[in-house]
Amino acid sequence: MKLDHGINEQWIKASIIGTTWAASEIVLGSFFHNLRIPFSSNLLTGIGIIILISSGYLWKEKGLFWRAGLICSLMKTMSPSAVIFGPMIAIFMEAVLLDLSVRVFSKTVIGYLIGGMLAMSWNLFHKIVNFIILYGFSIVDIYAGLLRFTQKQLHLQIDIIWLPILFLLMIYCIMGLTAAIIGIRIGRKLHDHPVEKIPVKYSNPSQENITTKHSFNYSIPWLLATFCMIITELVLISHTPWFVWATSTVAFVLIWVNRYKRALKQLSKPRFWVYFVIITMITAFVLNRMQSSDWTNGLMIGIQMNARAVVIILGFSVLGTELYNPRIRSYFMKTAFKQLPLALELSFGSLHLMIATMPAFKDLIKNPVTVLFRIISQIEYRLEDIKNNMSKRVFIVSGTIGQGKTTQLQELIDMLKDQNISVSGILSLRVMEKGETIGYDIQDIATNERTPFLRKSNDAEPDKIGAYSILQPGLAAGIRTLTFSAGNYSRYVVIDEVGKLELSDRGWAKLIHELLYNTKSDLILAVQDRIIEQVIQKWNLRNVTVFHLSQYNGHSMGRYLTDLQ
Repeated sequence: MKLDHGINEQWIKASIIGTTWAASEIVLGSFFHNLRIPFSSNLLTGIGIIILISSGYLWKEKGLFWRAGLICSLMKTMSPSAVIFGPMIAIFMEAVLLDLSVRVFSKTVIGYLIGGMLAMSWNLFHKIVNFIILYGFSIVDIYAGLLRFTQKQLHLQIDIIWLPILFLLMIYCIMGLTAAIIGIRIGRKLHDHPVEKIPVKYSNPSQENITTKHSFNYSIPWLLATFCMIITELVLISHTPWFVWATSTVAFVLIWVNRYKRALKQLSKPRFWVYFVIITMITAFVLNRMQSSDWTNGLMIGIQMNARAVVIILGFSVLGTELYNPRIRSYFMKTAFKQLPLALELSFGSLHLMIATMPAFKDLIKNPVTVLFRIISQIEYRLEDIKNNMSKRVFIVSGTIGQGKTTQLQELIDMLKDQNISVSGILSLRVMEKGETIGYDIQDIATNERTPFLRKSNDAEPDKIGAYSILQPGLAAGIRTLTFSAGNYSRYVVIDEVGKLELSDRGWAKLIHELLYNTKSDLILAVQDRIIEQVIQKWNLRNVTVFHLSQYNGHSMGRYLTDLQ
Protein backbone atom coordinates (compact mmCIF):
# COMPACT_ATOMS: atom_id res chain seq x y z
CA MET A 1 0.00 0.00 0.00
CA LYS A 2 1.52 3.29 -1.11
CA LEU A 3 0.89 6.27 1.20
CA ASP A 4 0.70 9.76 -0.29
CA HIS A 5 2.58 12.28 1.82
CA GLY A 6 3.68 14.45 -1.11
CA ILE A 7 4.32 18.18 -1.24
CA ASN A 8 4.76 20.20 -4.41
CA GLU A 9 7.92 22.15 -5.25
CA GLN A 10 6.32 25.57 -4.86
CA TRP A 11 5.53 24.85 -1.20
CA ILE A 12 9.00 23.33 -0.70
CA LYS A 13 10.59 26.57 -1.89
CA ALA A 14 8.22 28.62 0.24
CA SER A 15 9.15 26.41 3.19
CA ILE A 16 12.86 27.11 2.68
CA ILE A 17 12.36 30.87 2.40
CA GLY A 18 9.90 30.96 5.30
CA THR A 19 12.16 28.88 7.55
CA THR A 20 15.15 31.13 6.79
CA TRP A 21 13.04 34.17 7.69
CA ALA A 22 11.69 32.47 10.82
CA ALA A 23 15.20 31.55 11.98
CA SER A 24 16.25 35.20 11.71
CA GLU A 25 13.13 36.28 13.61
CA ILE A 26 13.73 33.76 16.40
CA VAL A 27 17.50 34.17 16.79
CA LEU A 28 18.08 37.84 15.96
CA GLY A 29 14.74 38.87 17.43
CA SER A 30 15.87 37.66 20.85
CA PHE A 31 19.01 39.80 20.59
CA PHE A 32 17.18 42.89 19.42
CA HIS A 33 14.44 42.72 22.03
CA ASN A 34 16.75 41.79 24.91
CA LEU A 35 19.06 44.69 24.09
CA ARG A 36 16.04 47.02 23.74
CA ILE A 37 17.27 48.20 20.34
CA PRO A 38 14.98 50.95 18.92
CA PHE A 39 12.95 49.94 15.86
CA SER A 40 13.89 46.28 16.45
CA SER A 41 10.69 45.09 14.77
CA ASN A 42 11.55 47.21 11.74
CA LEU A 43 15.05 45.73 11.57
CA LEU A 44 13.57 42.22 11.61
CA THR A 45 11.07 43.21 8.92
CA GLY A 46 13.96 44.62 6.89
CA ILE A 47 15.78 41.30 7.08
CA GLY A 48 12.61 39.54 5.99
CA ILE A 49 12.25 41.90 3.01
CA ILE A 50 15.87 41.24 2.04
CA ILE A 51 15.36 37.46 2.22
CA LEU A 52 12.17 37.59 0.13
CA ILE A 53 13.47 39.94 -2.56
CA SER A 54 16.86 38.27 -2.97
CA SER A 55 15.25 34.82 -3.21
CA GLY A 56 12.93 36.26 -5.87
CA TYR A 57 15.95 36.55 -8.17
CA LEU A 58 16.56 32.80 -7.87
CA TRP A 59 13.01 31.45 -7.88
CA LYS A 60 10.44 33.02 -10.17
CA GLU A 61 7.22 31.25 -9.14
CA LYS A 62 4.26 33.47 -8.33
CA GLY A 63 2.88 33.33 -4.82
CA LEU A 64 6.14 32.32 -3.14
CA PHE A 65 6.24 35.44 -0.98
CA TRP A 66 2.85 35.12 0.68
CA ARG A 67 3.36 31.38 1.18
CA ALA A 68 6.76 32.00 2.78
CA GLY A 69 5.21 34.69 4.98
CA LEU A 70 2.46 32.32 6.08
CA ILE A 71 4.98 29.64 7.02
CA CYS A 72 7.23 32.12 8.82
CA SER A 73 4.30 33.59 10.74
CA LEU A 74 3.23 30.15 11.97
CA MET A 75 6.80 29.22 12.89
CA LYS A 76 7.24 32.49 14.77
CA THR A 77 5.28 30.86 17.59
CA MET A 78 8.46 28.87 18.35
CA SER A 79 10.03 32.07 19.68
CA PRO A 80 9.92 32.15 23.49
CA SER A 81 8.94 35.81 23.42
CA ALA A 82 6.20 35.44 20.83
CA VAL A 83 2.67 36.67 21.42
CA ILE A 84 0.94 34.44 18.95
CA PHE A 85 -1.40 36.58 16.83
CA GLY A 86 0.42 39.93 16.72
CA PRO A 87 3.66 38.76 15.06
CA MET A 88 1.81 36.20 12.95
CA ILE A 89 -0.47 38.79 11.39
CA ALA A 90 2.35 41.33 10.94
CA ILE A 91 4.72 38.89 9.21
CA PHE A 92 2.01 37.48 6.96
CA MET A 93 0.72 40.92 5.90
CA GLU A 94 4.26 42.15 5.15
CA ALA A 95 4.73 39.19 2.81
CA VAL A 96 1.27 39.71 1.24
CA LEU A 97 1.98 43.40 0.51
CA LEU A 98 5.33 42.58 -1.09
CA ASP A 99 3.68 39.79 -3.09
CA LEU A 100 0.92 42.18 -4.20
CA SER A 101 3.46 44.74 -5.37
CA VAL A 102 5.39 42.26 -7.53
CA ARG A 103 2.13 40.96 -8.98
CA VAL A 104 1.18 44.49 -10.06
CA PHE A 105 4.64 45.70 -11.15
CA SER A 106 6.23 42.27 -11.79
CA LYS A 107 9.53 41.27 -10.23
CA THR A 108 11.19 44.49 -11.29
CA VAL A 109 13.16 47.10 -9.38
CA ILE A 110 10.02 49.27 -9.11
CA GLY A 111 7.96 46.33 -7.87
CA TYR A 112 10.54 45.46 -5.22
CA LEU A 113 11.06 49.06 -4.06
CA ILE A 114 7.34 49.75 -3.70
CA GLY A 115 6.81 46.35 -2.11
CA GLY A 116 9.59 47.00 0.40
CA MET A 117 8.07 50.32 1.45
CA LEU A 118 4.57 48.83 1.71
CA ALA A 119 5.81 45.88 3.76
CA MET A 120 7.76 48.07 6.17
CA SER A 121 4.92 50.60 6.47
CA TRP A 122 2.62 47.82 7.63
CA ASN A 123 4.50 47.91 10.94
CA LEU A 124 3.14 51.39 11.64
CA PHE A 125 -0.39 50.52 10.52
CA HIS A 126 -0.22 47.32 12.58
CA LYS A 127 0.79 49.21 15.72
CA ILE A 128 -2.05 51.71 15.32
CA VAL A 129 -4.66 49.01 14.67
CA ASN A 130 -3.27 46.93 17.51
CA PHE A 131 -3.71 49.81 19.98
CA ILE A 132 -7.28 50.35 18.78
CA ILE A 133 -8.09 46.63 19.10
CA LEU A 134 -6.57 46.47 22.57
CA TYR A 135 -7.97 49.68 24.04
CA GLY A 136 -10.90 50.54 21.79
CA PHE A 137 -11.45 53.82 19.96
CA SER A 138 -11.01 55.63 23.26
CA ILE A 139 -7.27 55.45 22.66
CA VAL A 140 -7.75 57.61 19.54
CA ASP A 141 -9.51 60.27 21.60
CA ILE A 142 -6.75 60.15 24.20
CA TYR A 143 -4.07 60.53 21.51
CA ALA A 144 -5.89 63.46 19.88
CA GLY A 145 -6.54 65.10 23.25
CA LEU A 146 -2.90 64.80 24.28
CA LEU A 147 -1.68 66.41 21.05
CA ARG A 148 -4.24 69.23 21.30
CA PHE A 149 -3.00 69.88 24.82
CA THR A 150 0.59 70.00 23.50
CA GLN A 151 -0.46 72.28 20.64
CA LYS A 152 -2.16 74.64 23.09
CA GLN A 153 0.82 74.74 25.44
CA LEU A 154 3.21 75.52 22.56
CA HIS A 155 0.82 78.10 21.05
CA LEU A 156 0.97 76.40 17.64
CA GLN A 157 -1.43 77.57 14.93
CA ILE A 158 -1.33 74.38 12.87
CA ASP A 159 -3.04 71.07 13.54
CA ILE A 160 -0.33 68.62 14.62
CA ILE A 161 -2.50 65.54 15.15
CA TRP A 162 -1.27 63.83 11.95
CA LEU A 163 2.30 65.14 12.20
CA PRO A 164 3.80 62.32 14.35
CA ILE A 165 2.14 59.65 12.20
CA LEU A 166 3.37 61.20 8.94
CA PHE A 167 6.86 61.58 10.38
CA LEU A 168 6.95 57.92 11.43
CA LEU A 169 5.53 56.83 8.06
CA MET A 170 8.38 58.63 6.29
CA ILE A 171 10.96 56.86 8.49
CA TYR A 172 9.32 53.50 7.83
CA CYS A 173 9.27 54.07 4.07
CA ILE A 174 12.97 54.97 4.06
CA MET A 175 13.78 51.82 6.02
CA GLY A 176 11.69 49.70 3.63
CA LEU A 177 13.36 51.31 0.63
CA THR A 178 16.80 50.61 2.09
CA ALA A 179 15.94 46.96 2.77
CA ALA A 180 14.61 46.55 -0.77
CA ILE A 181 17.79 48.01 -2.27
CA ILE A 182 19.95 45.62 -0.23
CA GLY A 183 17.73 42.72 -1.27
CA ILE A 184 18.05 43.69 -4.94
CA ARG A 185 21.84 43.92 -4.65
CA ILE A 186 22.10 40.51 -2.99
CA GLY A 187 19.64 38.96 -5.46
CA ARG A 188 21.56 40.23 -8.49
CA LYS A 189 24.83 39.01 -7.02
CA LEU A 190 23.35 35.57 -6.37
CA HIS A 191 21.91 35.41 -9.89
CA ASP A 192 25.17 36.43 -11.57
CA HIS A 193 27.70 34.74 -9.27
CA PRO A 194 26.53 31.39 -7.84
CA VAL A 195 28.38 30.36 -4.70
CA GLU A 196 29.59 27.03 -3.37
CA LYS A 197 27.65 25.03 -0.83
CA ILE A 198 28.52 25.54 2.82
CA PRO A 199 28.60 22.03 4.33
CA VAL A 200 26.05 21.70 7.12
CA LYS A 201 24.94 18.39 8.55
CA TYR A 202 21.24 17.92 8.01
CA SER A 203 19.20 16.73 10.96
CA ASN A 204 15.54 16.34 11.80
CA PRO A 205 14.96 17.66 15.33
CA SER A 206 11.42 18.71 14.56
CA GLN A 207 9.84 16.37 17.06
CA GLU A 208 11.33 18.29 19.95
CA ASN A 209 9.28 21.19 18.74
CA ILE A 210 6.12 19.44 17.63
CA THR A 211 5.54 16.87 20.34
CA THR A 212 5.76 19.44 23.11
CA LYS A 213 2.65 21.03 21.69
CA HIS A 214 0.82 17.71 21.91
CA SER A 215 1.41 17.21 25.65
CA PHE A 216 -1.37 19.71 26.37
CA ASN A 217 -4.92 18.44 26.84
CA TYR A 218 -6.51 20.14 23.83
CA SER A 219 -10.25 20.68 23.68
CA ILE A 220 -12.52 21.90 20.89
CA PRO A 221 -15.21 22.88 23.46
CA TRP A 222 -12.63 25.00 25.30
CA LEU A 223 -11.67 26.67 22.00
CA LEU A 224 -15.31 27.58 21.30
CA ALA A 225 -15.92 28.58 24.93
CA THR A 226 -12.91 30.91 24.91
CA PHE A 227 -14.10 32.59 21.74
CA CYS A 228 -17.54 33.15 23.30
CA MET A 229 -15.94 34.42 26.52
CA ILE A 230 -13.93 37.03 24.61
CA ILE A 231 -17.00 38.32 22.76
CA THR A 232 -19.12 38.30 25.92
CA GLU A 233 -16.57 40.21 27.97
CA LEU A 234 -16.03 42.87 25.29
CA VAL A 235 -19.80 43.46 25.23
CA LEU A 236 -19.94 43.65 29.03
CA ILE A 237 -17.06 46.14 29.19
CA SER A 238 -18.80 48.41 26.69
CA HIS A 239 -22.39 48.24 27.96
CA THR A 240 -22.51 47.43 31.68
CA PRO A 241 -21.58 49.20 34.95
CA TRP A 242 -18.02 48.91 36.14
CA PHE A 243 -18.71 46.42 38.91
CA VAL A 244 -20.26 43.99 36.39
CA TRP A 245 -17.43 44.03 33.83
CA ALA A 246 -14.75 44.17 36.53
CA THR A 247 -16.14 41.03 38.19
CA SER A 248 -16.52 39.13 34.92
CA THR A 249 -13.03 40.16 33.76
CA VAL A 250 -11.46 38.82 36.94
CA ALA A 251 -13.49 35.60 36.64
CA PHE A 252 -12.47 34.97 33.03
CA VAL A 253 -8.81 35.76 33.75
CA LEU A 254 -8.77 33.28 36.65
CA ILE A 255 -10.31 30.59 34.44
CA TRP A 256 -7.72 31.14 31.70
CA VAL A 257 -4.76 31.32 34.08
CA ASN A 258 -5.88 28.11 35.78
CA ARG A 259 -5.91 26.15 32.50
CA TYR A 260 -3.28 27.88 30.36
CA LYS A 261 0.31 28.60 31.33
CA ARG A 262 0.59 30.95 28.36
CA ALA A 263 -2.04 33.24 29.92
CA LEU A 264 -0.11 33.41 33.20
CA LYS A 265 3.06 34.17 31.25
CA GLN A 266 1.37 37.16 29.61
CA LEU A 267 0.32 38.57 32.99
CA SER A 268 3.83 38.15 34.42
CA LYS A 269 5.43 40.45 31.86
CA PRO A 270 6.59 43.77 33.42
CA ARG A 271 5.86 45.61 30.16
CA PHE A 272 2.20 44.67 30.46
CA TRP A 273 1.89 46.39 33.84
CA VAL A 274 3.97 49.40 32.74
CA TYR A 275 1.51 49.93 29.87
CA PHE A 276 -1.37 49.45 32.29
CA VAL A 277 -0.16 52.27 34.55
CA ILE A 278 0.86 54.62 31.72
CA ILE A 279 -2.43 54.27 29.80
CA THR A 280 -4.49 54.75 32.97
CA MET A 281 -2.56 57.86 34.08
CA ILE A 282 -2.56 59.46 30.64
CA THR A 283 -6.30 58.85 30.28
CA ALA A 284 -7.03 60.44 33.66
CA PHE A 285 -4.78 63.41 32.81
CA VAL A 286 -6.19 64.06 29.34
CA LEU A 287 -9.85 63.82 30.38
CA ASN A 288 -9.22 66.07 33.35
CA ARG A 289 -7.39 68.72 31.32
CA MET A 290 -9.22 68.66 28.01
CA GLN A 291 -12.78 67.74 29.00
CA SER A 292 -12.85 69.31 32.49
CA SER A 293 -13.85 65.89 33.76
CA ASP A 294 -13.38 64.54 37.27
CA TRP A 295 -10.01 62.79 37.40
CA THR A 296 -11.61 59.74 39.00
CA ASN A 297 -13.82 59.37 35.93
CA GLY A 298 -10.74 59.47 33.72
CA LEU A 299 -9.05 56.94 35.97
CA MET A 300 -12.00 54.57 35.65
CA ILE A 301 -12.03 54.92 31.84
CA GLY A 302 -8.31 54.12 31.80
CA ILE A 303 -8.88 50.98 33.88
CA GLN A 304 -11.75 50.02 31.57
CA MET A 305 -9.45 50.34 28.54
CA ASN A 306 -6.85 48.18 30.25
CA ALA A 307 -9.49 45.57 31.14
CA ARG A 308 -10.30 45.33 27.45
CA ALA A 309 -6.58 44.91 26.69
CA VAL A 310 -6.31 42.11 29.27
CA VAL A 311 -9.21 40.24 27.67
CA ILE A 312 -7.79 40.63 24.15
CA ILE A 313 -4.22 39.67 25.06
CA LEU A 314 -5.06 36.69 27.25
CA GLY A 315 -8.02 35.54 25.16
CA PHE A 316 -6.10 35.48 21.89
CA SER A 317 -3.14 33.84 23.59
CA VAL A 318 -5.46 31.09 24.83
CA LEU A 319 -7.02 30.70 21.37
CA GLY A 320 -3.52 30.31 19.97
CA THR A 321 -2.82 27.46 22.39
CA GLU A 322 -5.98 25.58 21.47
CA LEU A 323 -5.37 26.04 17.73
CA TYR A 324 -2.40 23.65 18.04
CA ASN A 325 -4.97 20.87 18.49
CA PRO A 326 -3.91 17.89 16.30
CA ARG A 327 -7.59 17.36 15.37
CA ILE A 328 -7.65 20.82 13.78
CA ARG A 329 -4.42 20.04 11.96
CA SER A 330 -5.84 16.74 10.73
CA TYR A 331 -8.92 18.53 9.42
CA PHE A 332 -6.83 20.92 7.34
CA MET A 333 -4.86 17.96 5.99
CA LYS A 334 -8.08 16.83 4.30
CA THR A 335 -8.85 20.21 2.73
CA ALA A 336 -7.35 22.37 0.02
CA PHE A 337 -4.83 23.53 2.66
CA LYS A 338 -3.19 20.10 2.74
CA GLN A 339 0.11 21.46 1.43
CA LEU A 340 0.45 23.91 4.34
CA PRO A 341 0.78 21.32 7.16
CA LEU A 342 3.19 19.34 5.00
CA ALA A 343 5.28 22.47 4.37
CA LEU A 344 5.22 23.28 8.08
CA GLU A 345 6.44 19.79 8.98
CA LEU A 346 9.25 20.25 6.49
CA SER A 347 10.05 23.67 7.98
CA PHE A 348 10.08 22.43 11.57
CA GLY A 349 12.33 19.58 10.45
CA SER A 350 14.99 22.00 9.17
CA LEU A 351 14.47 24.87 11.65
CA HIS A 352 17.40 23.87 13.85
CA LEU A 353 19.62 23.64 10.76
CA MET A 354 18.63 27.16 9.74
CA ILE A 355 19.19 28.45 13.26
CA ALA A 356 22.64 26.83 13.26
CA THR A 357 23.57 28.79 10.12
CA MET A 358 22.46 32.10 11.63
CA PRO A 359 25.46 34.41 12.19
CA ALA A 360 26.68 35.76 15.49
CA PHE A 361 25.11 39.10 16.32
CA LYS A 362 28.46 40.91 16.15
CA ASP A 363 29.11 39.51 12.64
CA LEU A 364 25.75 40.79 11.43
CA ILE A 365 26.49 44.25 12.82
CA LYS A 366 29.96 44.38 11.21
CA ASN A 367 29.05 43.01 7.76
CA PRO A 368 25.25 42.80 7.41
CA VAL A 369 25.15 42.56 3.60
CA THR A 370 27.92 39.93 3.41
CA VAL A 371 26.37 37.83 6.15
CA LEU A 372 22.88 37.95 4.65
CA PHE A 373 24.32 37.09 1.23
CA ARG A 374 25.98 34.01 2.72
CA ILE A 375 22.74 32.86 4.36
CA ILE A 376 20.52 33.39 1.31
CA SER A 377 23.08 31.92 -1.07
CA GLN A 378 22.40 28.47 0.37
CA ILE A 379 18.68 28.23 -0.46
CA GLU A 380 19.32 26.53 -3.81
CA TYR A 381 21.39 23.89 -2.04
CA ARG A 382 18.72 23.52 0.63
CA LEU A 383 16.21 22.79 -2.14
CA GLU A 384 18.54 20.13 -3.56
CA ASP A 385 19.05 18.52 -0.13
CA ILE A 386 15.34 18.46 0.64
CA LYS A 387 14.49 16.90 -2.71
CA ASN A 388 17.10 14.21 -2.12
CA ASN A 389 15.84 13.52 1.39
CA MET A 390 12.20 13.44 0.32
CA SER A 391 12.98 10.96 -2.45
CA LYS A 392 14.24 8.49 0.16
CA ARG A 393 11.95 5.47 0.26
CA VAL A 394 10.74 3.87 3.47
CA PHE A 395 9.19 0.40 3.49
CA ILE A 396 7.14 -0.63 6.52
CA VAL A 397 6.55 -4.31 7.23
CA SER A 398 3.36 -4.30 9.28
CA GLY A 399 1.56 -6.89 11.33
CA THR A 400 0.19 -7.72 14.75
CA ILE A 401 2.19 -9.05 17.71
CA GLY A 402 3.38 -12.59 16.96
CA GLN A 403 2.28 -12.52 13.31
CA GLY A 404 5.80 -13.23 12.07
CA LYS A 405 7.27 -9.88 11.05
CA THR A 406 10.80 -10.94 11.97
CA THR A 407 10.49 -14.28 10.14
CA GLN A 408 9.30 -12.58 6.96
CA LEU A 409 12.05 -9.97 7.30
CA GLN A 410 14.64 -12.75 7.42
CA GLU A 411 13.21 -14.24 4.22
CA LEU A 412 13.22 -10.79 2.60
CA ILE A 413 16.85 -10.18 3.63
CA ASP A 414 17.95 -13.56 2.26
CA MET A 415 16.30 -12.81 -1.06
CA LEU A 416 17.97 -9.38 -1.30
CA LYS A 417 21.36 -10.90 -0.53
CA ASP A 418 20.80 -13.57 -3.19
CA GLN A 419 20.31 -10.73 -5.68
CA ASN A 420 23.59 -9.10 -4.51
CA ILE A 421 21.68 -6.16 -3.04
CA SER A 422 23.48 -4.84 0.01
CA VAL A 423 21.49 -4.84 3.21
CA SER A 424 22.42 -4.14 6.85
CA GLY A 425 20.75 -3.33 10.15
CA ILE A 426 19.27 -5.27 13.05
CA LEU A 427 16.69 -7.96 13.73
CA SER A 428 14.82 -8.44 16.99
CA LEU A 429 14.77 -12.19 17.71
CA ARG A 430 12.29 -13.62 20.19
CA VAL A 431 13.74 -15.63 23.10
CA MET A 432 11.47 -18.46 24.31
CA GLU A 433 11.58 -20.54 27.49
CA LYS A 434 9.08 -23.34 28.14
CA GLY A 435 6.82 -21.97 25.41
CA GLU A 436 6.79 -18.46 26.87
CA THR A 437 8.43 -15.31 25.53
CA ILE A 438 11.02 -14.12 28.06
CA GLY A 439 12.74 -11.48 25.95
CA TYR A 440 14.37 -10.44 22.70
CA ASP A 441 17.92 -10.45 21.33
CA ILE A 442 19.47 -8.04 18.84
CA GLN A 443 21.08 -9.62 15.78
CA ASP A 444 23.46 -7.79 13.45
CA ILE A 445 22.28 -8.63 9.92
CA ALA A 446 25.77 -8.28 8.45
CA THR A 447 27.64 -10.47 10.98
CA ASN A 448 24.79 -12.53 12.52
CA GLU A 449 26.20 -11.59 15.94
CA ARG A 450 23.48 -11.90 18.57
CA THR A 451 23.25 -9.91 21.84
CA PRO A 452 20.61 -10.04 24.61
CA PHE A 453 18.48 -6.88 24.54
CA LEU A 454 15.16 -7.25 26.44
CA ARG A 455 14.30 -9.58 29.30
CA LYS A 456 11.15 -9.93 31.36
CA SER A 457 11.52 -8.46 34.83
CA ASN A 458 9.31 -7.68 37.80
CA ASP A 459 11.80 -5.16 39.19
CA ALA A 460 10.83 -1.50 39.23
CA GLU A 461 13.76 -0.44 37.09
CA PRO A 462 13.82 2.98 35.43
CA ASP A 463 15.07 1.61 32.10
CA LYS A 464 12.13 -0.58 31.09
CA ILE A 465 9.66 -0.88 28.26
CA GLY A 466 6.44 -2.54 29.36
CA ALA A 467 7.25 -5.75 31.22
CA TYR A 468 10.80 -5.91 29.81
CA SER A 469 14.05 -4.54 31.18
CA ILE A 470 16.44 -3.00 28.65
CA LEU A 471 19.87 -4.64 28.78
CA GLN A 472 22.67 -2.19 28.08
CA PRO A 473 24.87 -4.62 26.07
CA GLY A 474 22.01 -5.20 23.63
CA LEU A 475 21.23 -1.49 23.37
CA ALA A 476 24.91 -0.73 22.75
CA ALA A 477 25.16 -3.48 20.13
CA GLY A 478 22.12 -2.13 18.25
CA ILE A 479 23.42 1.43 18.34
CA ARG A 480 26.84 0.25 17.15
CA THR A 481 25.34 -1.71 14.25
CA LEU A 482 23.04 1.09 13.09
CA THR A 483 25.82 3.68 13.45
CA PHE A 484 27.97 1.51 11.18
CA SER A 485 25.04 1.25 8.73
CA ALA A 486 24.66 5.04 8.69
CA GLY A 487 28.35 5.51 7.91
CA ASN A 488 28.65 2.79 5.26
CA TYR A 489 26.45 2.73 2.19
CA SER A 490 23.95 -0.12 2.08
CA ARG A 491 21.10 -0.23 -0.38
CA TYR A 492 18.70 -1.02 2.46
CA VAL A 493 18.93 -0.68 6.23
CA VAL A 494 16.56 -2.87 8.26
CA ILE A 495 15.29 -1.97 11.76
CA ASP A 496 13.10 -4.64 13.30
CA GLU A 497 10.34 -3.68 15.77
CA VAL A 498 10.20 0.11 15.77
CA GLY A 499 7.72 0.76 18.55
CA LYS A 500 6.94 2.51 21.81
CA LEU A 501 10.61 2.75 22.77
CA GLU A 502 11.40 4.79 19.65
CA LEU A 503 8.20 6.83 19.84
CA SER A 504 9.37 8.00 23.28
CA ASP A 505 12.74 9.09 21.77
CA ARG A 506 14.64 6.12 23.17
CA GLY A 507 16.07 2.97 21.60
CA TRP A 508 16.93 3.57 17.95
CA ALA A 509 15.06 6.92 17.61
CA LYS A 510 18.11 9.12 17.05
CA LEU A 511 19.64 6.66 14.62
CA ILE A 512 16.43 6.59 12.58
CA HIS A 513 16.81 10.38 12.24
CA GLU A 514 20.41 9.89 11.16
CA LEU A 515 19.57 7.23 8.61
CA LEU A 516 16.70 9.26 7.17
CA TYR A 517 18.51 12.54 6.77
CA ASN A 518 22.23 11.83 6.52
CA THR A 519 22.46 8.69 4.37
CA LYS A 520 21.40 7.51 0.93
CA SER A 521 20.06 4.18 2.15
CA ASP A 522 16.37 3.32 1.95
CA LEU A 523 14.86 1.98 5.16
CA ILE A 524 12.88 -1.16 5.93
CA LEU A 525 11.07 -0.87 9.27
CA ALA A 526 9.01 -3.49 11.08
CA VAL A 527 6.08 -1.77 12.84
CA GLN A 528 2.93 -3.02 14.55
CA ASP A 529 -0.31 -2.17 12.72
CA ARG A 530 -1.70 0.01 15.48
CA ILE A 531 1.21 2.50 15.56
CA ILE A 532 1.97 2.91 11.84
CA GLU A 533 0.52 6.43 11.67
CA GLN A 534 2.39 7.47 14.83
CA VAL A 535 5.68 6.32 13.31
CA ILE A 536 4.96 8.09 10.02
CA GLN A 537 4.08 11.33 11.81
CA LYS A 538 7.00 11.21 14.25
CA TRP A 539 9.64 11.09 11.52
CA ASN A 540 7.65 13.00 8.88
CA LEU A 541 7.96 10.06 6.50
CA ARG A 542 6.97 10.91 2.93
CA ASN A 543 7.66 8.24 0.35
CA VAL A 544 6.21 5.32 2.33
CA THR A 545 5.14 1.84 1.20
CA VAL A 546 3.42 -0.42 3.74
CA PHE A 547 3.58 -4.21 3.40
CA HIS A 548 0.78 -5.77 5.49
CA LEU A 549 1.60 -9.39 6.31
CA SER A 550 -2.00 -10.25 5.56
CA GLN A 551 -1.19 -9.46 1.91
CA TYR A 552 2.58 -9.95 1.57
CA ASN A 553 5.24 -12.43 2.67
CA GLY A 554 9.01 -12.19 2.60
CA HIS A 555 9.25 -13.54 -0.95
CA SER A 556 6.67 -11.15 -2.46
CA MET A 557 8.25 -8.21 -0.64
CA GLY A 558 11.65 -9.25 -1.99
CA ARG A 559 10.27 -9.41 -5.55
CA TYR A 560 8.78 -5.94 -5.13
CA LEU A 561 12.10 -4.45 -3.94
CA THR A 562 14.27 -6.18 -6.54
CA ASP A 563 11.95 -4.94 -9.30
CA LEU A 564 12.70 -1.39 -8.15
CA GLN A 565 16.42 -1.78 -8.86
